[in-house]
Amino acid sequence: MDTVATGVTFRDAVDADVDDLVALIESAYRGDSSRAGWTTEADILQGQRTDPQGVLEVIESPGSRLLAVERDGRIVACCQLEHRGAHAYFGMFAVSPALQGGGLGKLVLAEAERQARESWGATEMHMTVISVREDLIAWYERRGYRRTGRTTPFPYGDERFGVPQRPDLEFELLVKPLI
Repeated sequence: MDTVATGVTFRDAVDADVDDLVALIESAYRGDSSRAGWTTEADILQGQRTDPQGVLEVIESPGSRLLAVERDGRIVACCQLEHRGAHAYFGMFAVSPALQGGGLGKLVLAEAERQARESWGATEMHMTVISVREDLIAWYERRGYRRTGRTTPFPYGDERFGVPQRPDLEFELLVKPLI
């Protein structure tokens, strides 16, 4: 199902999108290009954020969707939605650094919530955020997410998720009711 709003189109990603999606996600979180936006993790993590295999697994996994957001025929944002019973999981969220701060992220998040509610009947959206990302957590809190205090360890030693630059990284669960 495609939805067009403010010049963007939402669609399910396909295998042919993998390279563009990996490039987008990497540009939003890692390296110097990520510093053009405010979502960079370059100071806390180096190395890769994802890889083609990880993106392809999300695209092909049953109960999972990777929304590709296009403007003028180019993928400018994306997010993962995964059906987990009564709730949906939101992840792999990226907005092109050049477009951050202009409301596109809010639009993508709202569309993801709508689709999780309407497609799966999800009553909550869950996500995990690196707990030291206070600015990012505050952004989600302004959109109705709440901190749960429930954390899981960062996968130190697994470079598929990046190379940590500090010893205190962990993921915190954020939750928002969708009803």
